[in-house]
Amino acid sequence: MYKIAVIGDYDSIYGFAALGLDTFPVSEPEEAEKQLHKLAGGGYAVIYITESLAAVLAHEIDKYRLEKLPAIIQIPGVSGNTGDGVRSVKQFVEQAVGSDILFGDD
Repeated sequence: MYKIAVIGDYDSIYGFAALGLDTFPVSEPEEAEKQLHKLAGGGYAVIYITESLAAVLAHEIDKYRLEKLPAIIQIPGVSGNTGDGVRSVKQFVEQAVGSDILFGDD
């Protein structure tokens, strides 16, 4: 059975544990990079990562873009929503269905 993980700063992700998701608080980008690779190879089908952390680890996340699993999805953190997560999901859907899901709105 596949699992779902959440990576980010503690304040942004601690609430996800109440939903039954595995949370992995990290404070340093190097620590986050190691954790991402460990989770990607450890039976996790979905990995949520805070937008601010994803921005720092963009080159590492790109390594998994063409892989079937895991799906790495950006979420807003306590510092707010940058819009990167929505743009990323929009891009994946456009790629999958071949159409702009928002009819040209960015």
